Order: sequence, then structure tokens, then C-alpha cells
Amino acid sequence: MHPIGEVFSNHVLIAALIGWFVAQGLKIPIHYLVEREWDLHRFHGAGGMPSSHTAMMVSSCIMLGSLYGYDSALFAVAAVLACIVMYDATGVRRETGKQAMVINRILQDVLINGKPISDQELKELVGHKPIEVAGGALVGLAVSGIYLLFLARHLA
Repeated sequence: MHPIGEVFSNHVLIAALIGWFVAQGLKIPIHYLVEREWDLHRFHGAGGMPSSHTAMMVSSCIMLGSLYGYDSALFAVAAVLACIVMYDATGVRRETGKQAMVINRILQDVLINGKPISDQELKELVGHKPIEVAGGALVGLAVSGIYLLFLARHLA
């Protein structure tokens, strides 16, 4: 097989991408349940429930641990990186969203006499609540678990 083709047999990458895809797909019905409106743009949007970044990292982490051992350096690096991603999602990115909300309110207040300063609002949904990150972790665990079961059946 050509080295480029090997990417299609990289089980860690495949599980990570499935984790991201499933989490992004779940954002649409979850948004509907909360907001009572269908928004297909949630599929490619940042923020919201569940965290697709977390799902992707947890899937990668579990796959690496399962394939190379939970005592391996690969798993350790993946676990540390997963923690950083989850911390960033609930910390820095969440604060960025809060700042965007405040700036958007200021812009609305400044729109006096019909003279807008800017007609483009800042994106407010860029980070995650801790529960959204936990949801992403659960999606990542589920996807990697199902993928490992599938892999075990097809390799046996």
C-alpha cells in the first residue's frame, strides 16, 4: 500500500474523526431540544453540546491506550493533550465567548441615531460549559469503545 493510503487504516485517526463527526451531528438535535428550532449550521459551528474537540481527543486517547497500552508514552501524551483541550474549551474559549457577548451588547447600545459602528456581530458561541465538555468526553468514550468492539470482531 502507498504510504498515503495508510492513513485510511489508521484506526486512531478514524476513531477520532468519527468522534468529531458524531459530536457535531448530535449538536443539531440537542440544539433543537433546548431552543425549539432546527439549526443545521450547528453541524459546523463551534461551541455547544457536546464538545466535538473533546470527543475527538478522548477517542484518540482511548484508542492509543487500547492499541499501545495505557502505560505507553503515546497514551500519556494523548492524555495530557486531551486535558489541555478540555481545559481550553472551558477556560479561554469560554471567556472569549463571554467577552463577545459584552461587546455585542455595547455595539447594540452604541447604535444611536441609526449609525452602526459595525454591522457584524462577534461570534459568541466559541467555548463550552463544563457539562458540554463532559458530553464530548462521553461521546469520545462511546465512539472509541464501539470502534474497538468493531475492530476486535474484524481482526479476530
